[in-house]
Amino acid sequence: MLVFFAAVTMMCTVSVSGSIEDTLTKSFVVSPGGTLTVDTDLGSIEVEATSQDSVDIRVIQEVRALNQEKADKLLKDFKIDFSQRGNDVLIEAKYTRGGWQKFWDNISRHLRLKFIISVPRVYNVDLRTKGGSISVRGTEGQVKSKTSGGSLDFQQIVGDIYGDTSGGSINIGEVDGDVDINTSGGSIRIVRASGEVAAHTSGGSITVEEVMGAVQAHTSGGSVKAYIARQPASSCRLSTSGGSVTVYLNTDIAVDLNAQTTGGRVYTDFPVAIRGKIDKRSLDGKINGGGPEIHLRTSGGSIYIREK
Repeated sequence: MLVFFAAVTMMCTVSVSGSIEDTLTKSFVVSPGGTLTVDTDLGSIEVEATSQDSVDIRVIQEVRALNQEKADKLLKDFKIDFSQRGNDVLIEAKYTRGGWQKFWDNISRHLRLKFIISVPRVYNVDLRTKGGSISVRGTEGQVKSKTSGGSLDFQQIVGDIYGDTSGGSINIGEVDGDVDINTSGGSIRIVRASGEVAAHTSGGSITVEEVMGAVQAHTSGGSVKAYIARQPASSCRLSTSGGSVTVYLNTDIAVDLNAQTTGGRVYTDFPVAIRGKIDKRSLDGKINGGGPEIHLRTSGGSIYIREK
């Protein structure tokens, strides 16, 4: 039988700068394996795994107002709801009155939110915010995240990661799983992924320090670097419209190389059995007898195939 418990605490402080800060806390008893869902119109989200079988929530609301009465008026149309179904916990924070433009004109300039949440170590998270950064640390389960205006940061994750931001960088530490991430305005860095990686940015560099599976990486405005540590089972594609492309391979990896640049040269540390003519701007051939294709493209730099 599932045990349910929810505790609510509210604290209020007034700073000398004219901001009023309210802290709302809640706690739900759950078993491992559930899902935390956060869907908010505003605010940053921080999630960290603990050894406790509970979801513990702290919401910090900072309102720029001269007094509590004016702060209450600003918060009147912004509602935060908490609910539990089985082992799943849902947090919804929504503007409930007027249009979206009114929200940004009248509320968002005066209200800052931060969700600080701890979950059981084995737990899934599905996080969405229209205005803030998202970070997750130490969970074992699927991680989904989407923000319209902030960075993404994931550390020590066991499980697949899906992340999307319209305006920020993405930083990923060690992940035991696949990674599928996208940003419209920032750089991407992945320390280590045991599975496959798909990474896309429209305005920054991409660095994959170590990947065990296939990698797909594209940027429209920066360099691309990736270290492929194991023999890929499928094709890899690294491309950029505005920088260099560098791929590091272990000495025994066997691939079909297809590299081409219009703004630099192609350099390789490996002996390549070349197909077709020799050209300093392209290289088409086999490394260690050939295998899955490594497709490398740039319009604004050189291509480097390095031995690791």
